[in-house]
Amino acid sequence: MSEKTILAVPGKKMSVPKAFKRTVQVASAVGLTALVALAIVVGNGFLMARGKPLQGWDTWLAFIYRSDILATMVLTALVTVLFVYWQRDHERK
Repeated sequence: MSEKTILAVPGKKMSVPKAFKRTVQVASAVGLTALVALAIVVGNGFLMARGKPLQGWDTWLAFIYRSDILATMVLTALVTVLFVYWQRDHERK
């Protein structure tokens, strides 16, 4: 039987398997990274003399759908989550 852990979601806490919690954390990190990239690209559209926010949206979509960009975001989030858990487990010993 897999070990359970607590996943805090807005409004309540749920008991879930560790693998699911880590998957949710990685997906959240990837989503936040995509939102930051969107803010930068669209913000750049506001600052450019001829820039348009909608043009920034199209640029962001072209950027975010590239497989190498998605792979880099997922790999970075995965390594970060696993490193934090590994480090935390070794601090307890």
